[in-house]
Amino acid sequence: MNKNLLIKPNANIKSALKQLSKTGHKCLVVVDKKNRLLGTLSDGDVRKALLKGRFHKDSINEFYQKKPKFLRRKNYTLRQAKDIFIKKRIEVIPILGRSRKVLEILTFDNIFKKGKNDQNIKTYSKTVVIMAGGKGTRLEPFTNVLPKPLIPINEKPVIEHIIERFIKNKVYNFFITLNYKSKILRAYFQEMKPKYKLSFSEEPKPLGTAGGLRLLEKKLKKPFLVTSCDTIININFDNLMSFHVSNKNDLTLVASSKEYIIPYGTCKLNNKGHLQNIIEKPKLDFFVNIGLYVLNPTLIKLIPKNKLFDMPDLIKLVKKKNKQIGVYPVEDESWIDVGQWSEYHKAIEKLI
Repeated sequence: MNKNLLIKPNANIKSALKQLSKTGHKCLVVVDKKNRLLGTLSDGDVRKALLKGRFHKDSINEFYQKKPKFLRRKNYTLRQAKDIFIKKRIEVIPILGRSRKVLEILTFDNIFKKGKNDQNIKTYSKTVVIMAGGKGTRLEPFTNVLPKPLIPINEKPVIEHIIERFIKNKVYNFFITLNYKSKILRAYFQEMKPKYKLSFSEEPKPLGTAGGLRLLEKKLKKPFLVTSCDTIININFDNLMSFHVSNKNDLTLVASSKEYIIPYGTCKLNNKGHLQNIIEKPKLDFFVNIGLYVLNPTLIKLIPKNKLFDMPDLIKLVKKKNKQIGVYPVEDESWIDVGQWSEYHKAIEKLI
């Protein structure tokens, strides 16, 4: 039995999200100290809790499913298990012994020898657009010489680290938008001779973090991924695409739940301006946009031709058109920002 799929009810949301990310599965089995079944916790349960404003430190106790489907070890058949997986659309089935003790955990992937997302693979494309046309002014003076995607991290350019994460998830089709120092970036890949499919899209002038997508209008026919070239992301991209499609989103934004601690005592005042109390080192929870999106191809028509247009501009326009925008929370350790010097040095240490 994979013990990494077990979690205690007093675990917090942050640890649950981290555990789901590490296992690669979409559901955990909640057990007590004696490994007796209490319920199941899906990635959807965790994401709903975060989107409702619950904090990292909050317990999963009130969010997990208290009436899970299970089978008894003595009398279950593989046919029964398959029927439950298909009819109930669940991710795991605990197999119980005496006193509801979990002896085994069946997963959809293991039973059917393929990922559940393969059922929906035709509804989205395994394609990513890497927006690489910017100057990268925050990384000067490096970017005075090299384009930002070729800034090295441990003897390998940033863009190679980015692409490797997608290839790990069997994404092999890439479009790269170019502008600043585009000849250098083209030359790098020509010499490299990559084994995956790679196409370039040259911007006639800087078009921002979304404007270059308009140049690809006729080449993208299904929901696709868009990422910046200064964020290294390590998540299951199939799960993200499946989330986008199953929720019928027009645009999905990936956000990291991040906790900030103010290193001072903060003063709370009453309406007369007098001190009410002091809160020592308060913790604040935010969702941070990490620069990864899923877009339906119909949104490309909203982008003006040959004009500077950033992703926040597109998001505002999508909202104005009353189209659906989803948020897909990921744990803070699943991504690395290399777009500014303070984070660049941290990235070097993390990727050793």
